[in-house]
Amino acid sequence: MWIKVSLGLDKISNGRVTFLATVIFLLFLILILPAQSAKTRMETNNAASPDMSFFYSSGDLFQMAEAYGEQGRRAYVVTRWSFDFIFPLVYTLFLGTAVSWVYRKAFAADSLWQRINLVPVVGMLFDYCENVTTSIVMLRYPEHTAVVDTLAPVFTMVKWVFVGGSFLVLFAGIGLDLWRRIQKRNA
Repeated sequence: MWIKVSLGLDKISNGRVTFLATVIFLLFLILILPAQSAKTRMETNNAASPDMSFFYSSGDLFQMAEAYGEQGRRAYVVTRWSFDFIFPLVYTLFLGTAVSWVYRKAFAADSLWQRINLVPVVGMLFDYCENVTTSIVMLRYPEHTAVVDTLAPVFTMVKWVFVGGSFLVLFAGIGLDLWRRIQKRNA
């Protein structure tokens, strides 16, 4: 299945699609994300957010839920299944097509490095796992759900490793492609 996902992503990743995905991502960052962040901060009483944390404990998550209040918890869940359902699709489309396009230039078509375009997809999946688990915590608060409470912070950390790693992979591919082009010109 993973190879099919990687090949499918590679198939749609040409210069035009990558450019369009980049424009959509940048517009989202500039026009939508700041307004959504401000709205969320207001609705959750400016309390910390699990989405923006790299590391937190299940206790920290419950403190956030308490600080949000009933309306804030409800708003948090609504945001997870509206804005934060769409945003992972947007950043994954950008990162997935950009990584695919760059690595196609940098490596041979049969290279295993072509499968590195799955890194953003894995990040997106863990983002959705985070959304599910943190939503359950917010909806069930003040009740505990032992496994879910413990998994939410893990999912968040793994999400950030893969999403951040996607940008590193992209920049490494760009650097490698540039280095190889320079080497060809100097040869």
